[in-house]
Amino acid sequence: MAVRERVSPGRMRRVGKRAAGSDHRVRVVVTRFLLIAALVVAGLKLVQVQGFQSEALAAQAAKQRITRIPIAATRGSIVDRNGVELAFSVETRSIAYRPKAMRARTAEANKKLAPNKQLSFDDDTANIARDMARILGSAVSEPELLTKLRSDNSYVYLANNVEPAKARELSDLHPDLNLEARARREYPGGSLAANVIGYANWRMNDPAEKQNLHGLFGLEMLRDSELSGTPGSQVVETEGGSDVVLPGSGRDVKPAVDGSDVELTIDADLQYFVQQKAAEYAKRSGAKSASVVVLDAKTGEVYALANDKTFDPSTSPGGQALNDPAVTTPYEPGSVNKVVTAMAALEYGVTTPDAMHAVNGSIQVADRTVGDAWSHGRLNMTTAGIFAKSSNVGTLLLAQQVGPDRFADMLERLGLGKRTGVGLPGESAGRLPARNQWSGSTFGNLPIGQGLSMTVLQMAGMYQALANDGVRVPPRIVKARIAPDGTRIEEPRPEGVRVVGPETARTARDMLRAVMQKAPGGNSGTAPGAAVTGYQISGKTGTAQQYDQTIGRYSDSKYWITFAGILPADDPRFVVGMVYDTPVYSTSDGHSAAPFFHDVAAFLTQRYNIPLSKEQAPIVPLVQP
Repeated sequence: MAVRERVSPGRMRRVGKRAAGSDHRVRVVVTRFLLIAALVVAGLKLVQVQGFQSEALAAQAAKQRITRIPIAATRGSIVDRNGVELAFSVETRSIAYRPKAMRARTAEANKKLAPNKQLSFDDDTANIARDMARILGSAVSEPELLTKLRSDNSYVYLANNVEPAKARELSDLHPDLNLEARARREYPGGSLAANVIGYANWRMNDPAEKQNLHGLFGLEMLRDSELSGTPGSQVVETEGGSDVVLPGSGRDVKPAVDGSDVELTIDADLQYFVQQKAAEYAKRSGAKSASVVVLDAKTGEVYALANDKTFDPSTSPGGQALNDPAVTTPYEPGSVNKVVTAMAALEYGVTTPDAMHAVNGSIQVADRTVGDAWSHGRLNMTTAGIFAKSSNVGTLLLAQQVGPDRFADMLERLGLGKRTGVGLPGESAGRLPARNQWSGSTFGNLPIGQGLSMTVLQMAGMYQALANDGVRVPPRIVKARIAPDGTRIEEPRPEGVRVVGPETARTARDMLRAVMQKAPGGNSGTAPGAAVTGYQISGKTGTAQQYDQTIGRYSDSKYWITFAGILPADDPRFVVGMVYDTPVYSTSDGHSAAPFFHDVAAFLTQRYNIPLSKEQAPIVPLVQP
């Protein structure tokens, strides 16, 4: 029989206590082990971070707060032929502030200060606004400044185009202000030559370029790479990975290379005068527009290039006359183009100035009948008379003797249908039908200036060839570039093109003096009003019908009015060309641009002290009974 040992209740309690104590010790040991293991892991991580990875992490942190930013180059100036500044840059500053960071810094500082020594963010910003209003005056508004200073934005611009001295004064008073280098483009003449110069500004949609001015129109745009120079750079620290530069953090500076100056062939005083006259005569004639160009007779340099409408690049140019019709807008020249027939007829021995021609009131060319501007029967006209009185019929008689091939060759030599390469953006080549595309009636149009188009610059270029003894020199408007170190680099001079021989040019020039002739018996030319007392003038008037798309033919009421002239005819110095678009033809000023030429020519004689002609142009017979 088995015997069961009896265990007392007291012993059972003692055994349970020993078991519970053993479990507790196990848990304590495990917990201690885990804590030691965690500490070991943390220690190893610390050794790894502070030892093996410290340089890499430091570099990564530095990369997040250090960046290289550009340093703007000073943009070069644009000057006229006499060194008068037409466009230049002024160093300025933009003043900015970091409201969010400054508010947080004030709050953090106040945690360590006694209640009676607490800083006031509102007081600080009020002081900044007050001092800026005092130093910058009406350029800023104190209430608007306070609104910006107390905003929740990370970075706000408080003022732009601030004079550097005033910006430094504000920075000394308030070191928390950020100063950013800027430049402002100045155009001291306002609208003077604005259609030629254009304008420059920041590229507002490109934050990386906010310090650099760039050309947006005209020569400022076309010559931007030369004017802009090469920006430099510097390393700076930024705040919290943003693009906010911490003041005084700049280092590792790579200086900028400033831009070059560009010297033009323009004369600022002459340019001002012809701009005013273009506006005056456009208004007097009721024309939609008027353009004028003045060229050096020998070199083709552009002394003035103006339109009646322009803009002021000192103000926002949006919506203004951002165009230069003198080079971008071609027109049909009308009778001013008869100079081509005159030169060709003399060059090929078809006629002489005093040769007589029987000229009827009209002529048949292919399927069209061409008449003169005035009604007449058969007239005996000299060659000089044909051009002085602008006879379409007489011109076509001479052109037919020249022949279409030789006439086409003369047009080619005069550069028509091609851009002049003057050095301005948007230049038009005009329109000249190719020789193989001429129809029977084409040769009834071209000699009298219809069926082709040109700019006023191209028109003046034809007469420059006449003034320069038969050599056409393509016009140019940039004279030289001046590097930052003062080195002068002349623009390449375009090569001349021989159009006609010297004797032909001089003969044609003398013959066209009769256009300004005033004589009895029907022997007056078409432009006595262009004459300048004491000077021989050679030139030609033009009236061209405008093609009206709405009716599908040439208009009987809309015209281009042109004039091209040489001053003086006996010793050429300048060539002047001008055009009106759709003047009110019923007015005297709408019939001819001769008075416009007279005013410009008279100014030229005074401005450049041009000697009087040695003798008056002789009165020559134009018509005979």
